Amino acid sequence: MNTLIATIAAYLVGSISFAVVMSRAFGLSDPRTYGSKNPGATNVLRSGSKKAAIATLVGDAAKGWLAVWLAVHFGPQFGLEEGGIALVAIAVFLGHLWPVFFRFVGGKGVATALGVLLGINVWLGLATLATWLIVAYAFRYSSLAALVAAVFAPFYYGLLFGADEILFAVAAMSILLLYRHGNNIANLMAGKESKIGSKAAAAKKK
Repeated sequence: MNTLIATIAAYLVGSISFAVVMSRAFGLSDPRTYGSKNPGATNVLRSGSKKAAIATLVGDAAKGWLAVWLAVHFGPQFGLEEGGIALVAIAVFLGHLWPVFFRFVGGKGVATALGVLLGINVWLGLATLATWLIVAYAFRYSSLAALVAAVFAPFYYGLLFGADEILFAVAAMSILLLYRHGNNIANLMAGKESKIGSKAAAAKKK
């Protein structure tokens, strides 16, 4: 029962879309109406507000970290074992992808996935973040950086901790990240993907 409660709570926390919340707080257009129409930090950046984008990034990462960190550090005393922690990790991530509070229209999950990985283990999260930063700096494509980081995340976990239930959760998140970036993959192959810092014409402030 405690595992079920923790899983549902994690999904609800994940369902808080900081892209929408912060856009409203900063008086910006709904990120689901411009650019890639993805409620995430990269698309919020296209509004021209770096502060809103940073707040979105921090919020989305923090919710993933908080849910998993609590499960890792306090879950065992309530009966949560590795399987329960894995469920919490997946649940908070799924909440971001398909948030119940926003008609199941969510983001692609990059920041939340990073938060989840940091919650599992700080070195796992930092290794994945370093991968994202290196690829993003070299190629200026946020989506490409996310795709590469997603592929490497399960590898890093397996290298650090071996195969267990949490590894399957990390692998599942990676597969979902690849799936959610389907359009980006097509755009990258066609040379149409927007680079970091570019603005969509429709993404100007009101």
